[in-house]
Amino acid sequence: MRLFKCRVPIAAPCSITKMVKSFRVLYLLLRLLAAAAALSAAIVMATSHDSTTLLGITLEAKFQYNPAFEFLVIANGIGFCYSLIALFIPSSLLSRLVIMFDVIIAMLLTAAIAAAGAMAQLGKNGNTHAGWLPVCDQVPNFCDHAMGAMICALVGVVTYLLIVLYDVHMLLSPKLLP
Repeated sequence: MRLFKCRVPIAAPCSITKMVKSFRVLYLLLRLLAAAAALSAAIVMATSHDSTTLLGITLEAKFQYNPAFEFLVIANGIGFCYSLIALFIPSSLLSRLVIMFDVIIAMLLTAAIAAAGAMAQLGKNGNTHAGWLPVCDQVPNFCDHAMGAMICALVGVVTYLLIVLYDVHMLLSPKLLP
């Protein structure tokens, strides 16, 4: 004896097709946004340089002088290349492998932002306990470029988080796989 009668409306094939197409477009836009954010972060950081003269000594600031900033450039370059490669991988064939690499790239970019952020904070505020003075007052263009690169990289990390969530959603709902 049934107490409740439950009816689940069945979606028309046309609406499922539209939904699959909209998911494909969303996936493509997320991948392109991740690639653009990673490329712009790498370019902005790689082109950051500034110099100043202090007491007759010329001080120069470049991203190559700090391993954390080099790591940011390299990690974003890897993220950009992977984003382009992932656009051409069929999602149904290697979906679990793509998810794994998406998570790895997101962690790589997060580590790069954390390292560069620590160095940027040190450059902006210095460290009174160690006797390190802030340098952003002397080379403001370099610090502005570094901040812009980290903002672009953060956009890339958030985009990769959305891509990972999308990948997991598609893995758990196989009816929507293209």
